[in-house]
Amino acid sequence: MAYKMPVQKYSGKINEVTIGNGLKLGGESVLPFYSFDGDIGNKPAIGMEIWDIYPESWPKCLQEIFKDVADDPAKWANFCIYNYSPDFICLKFEGASPDGLDRSPEECAEIAKKVAESVSVPLVIAGCQSNEKNAKVFTKVAEALADKNFVFLSAVESNYKEVGAAVGMAYGNIVAAESSVDLNLAKQLNILITQLGIKPDRMVMDPGCSAVGYGFEYVVTTMDRIRLAALQQNDTTLQVPMILPVSFETWKVKESVATEDDAPEWGSQEERAVGMEISTAVGVLGAGANAVILRHPRSVEVVRNFINQMTE
Repeated sequence: MAYKMPVQKYSGKINEVTIGNGLKLGGESVLPFYSFDGDIGNKPAIGMEIWDIYPESWPKCLQEIFKDVADDPAKWANFCIYNYSPDFICLKFEGASPDGLDRSPEECAEIAKKVAESVSVPLVIAGCQSNEKNAKVFTKVAEALADKNFVFLSAVESNYKEVGAAVGMAYGNIVAAESSVDLNLAKQLNILITQLGIKPDRMVMDPGCSAVGYGFEYVVTTMDRIRLAALQQNDTTLQVPMILPVSFETWKVKESVATEDDAPEWGSQEERAVGMEISTAVGVLGAGANAVILRHPRSVEVVRNFINQMTE
């Protein structure tokens, strides 16, 4: 008798969310890349991170790549699109930080509008380290980009009402719910956001991320539990596509920031940092991420090849 491979069937399915004019995330009814079990949905997407200010804190290896365009977010975005073909651009308003330039929400809105008008791919709008300031920035930026279907990363427990009401309800964009690497916290925040009136197909989630070696096993096991609850237990509150800001985490750990003068025994700083970014991205994709945000062009290339090979 010929061997017949068993197939694992699940009762749940991840919502399909459309970003911009046609970038689709989610839609899978099986575990990540398990095409032998069923429909793996839409191919995971890759975004590239840019800032609203020149990234003085970035390692020299990154600054060297973007130095001719990094003082103009619109030029920077188009440079990434032309040379590296990301699926979306993540515009991070680091300049809005109260500890930095403290750029006003109105200034941020003007920058976001200029970038949006100049690019051909969707935007993910990210804030600074102040959740209070982010709520104000997101409100103005969402107003300037009304009905664009762009993602705003993120609504957290302390500001989800303001962010959700403005981004999702008033101005027709997509809310990202960010929690702290805990299935119950992720579920609770998703419920609170939908109770505002935001439909599940108008939101994504960031369950929390870290770099490989920094509590990363907790990240991937939490993501595994979220996906199993969504698919196996048909938990509708967790059937939300996941977007992971990998670059936010991997470029701030010591393996990435230590120069070759600081740690000559570690070898090339650029190779170390790119290795951290790639390994983290591949790890979260294997745990269910539907989109990842990266900085280095080499990381984009390697991770794209990984996704293509896994979805062929």
